[in-house]
Amino acid sequence: SSILLRLTVAICNQTAVSSRHIFPRMSRPESTGHASLFYNAKEARKYDSSSRMVGIQREITERAIELLRLPPGPREGGRPSFVLDVGCGSGLSGQVLEEHGHVWVGCDVSRDMLNMANERIERKREEALGGESSSSDDDDETDGDDMMQDSANQGRKHKPEPSPGDLMHHDMGTGLPFRPATFDACISISALQWLCYSNSKDQIPKRRLMRFFSSLYKVLRRGARAVLQFYPETSEHA
Repeated sequence: SSILLRLTVAICNQTAVSSRHIFPRMSRPESTGHASLFYNAKEARKYDSSSRMVGIQREITERAIELLRLPPGPREGGRPSFVLDVGCGSGLSGQVLEEHGHVWVGCDVSRDMLNMANERIERKREEALGGESSSSDDDDETDGDDMMQDSANQGRKHKPEPSPGDLMHHDMGTGLPFRPATFDACISISALQWLCYSNSKDQIPKRRLMRFFSSLYKVLRRGARAVLQFYPETSEHA
């Protein structure tokens, strides 16, 4: 039987500013060279530390998660969904997925962007390990009524948890290298437009788009949704 895959391509003009406001009075990054070269260490750090960009990415990701219509997650007593984040960049969208209780794998062609994402994941891991150590020390120093009070306080506090995210260095234009029916859903925030540009002789946009979409179809489970937000170059493209 055929697998039903609903690809919801969300331009998200209603939830984010247009590309004219993202890249004012400058050439689009996609036309300046390969993404791995544009998003070098300096640009990756700049992107990740911009409160404006962080806010925009968060707003779009929240809308993407809404459009995915995932089953109830841990917050509602359900299980987390396994989500693929294509063009994950510095992990901003992955962070929002974590806040919703989901497990995610992010792939990106820029190693410097992935380094930023990995820093975020490692920071959460260290915070979680530090929280466990602090909790253990407190337990050793308390007994009787103090232990009962501490236990009640612990329940009210949010216990740090390690990031449920993982990362892969990969060019989405070569196809997605995952087993069939691996993911419950897919999001892609501000990345898909890179497939429409050719920065070398071997980059043929039509072929890269075909490889991406055919592989995306395979790696998603039956009935899965993909929400792909991108910035059109002109209003006619939108």
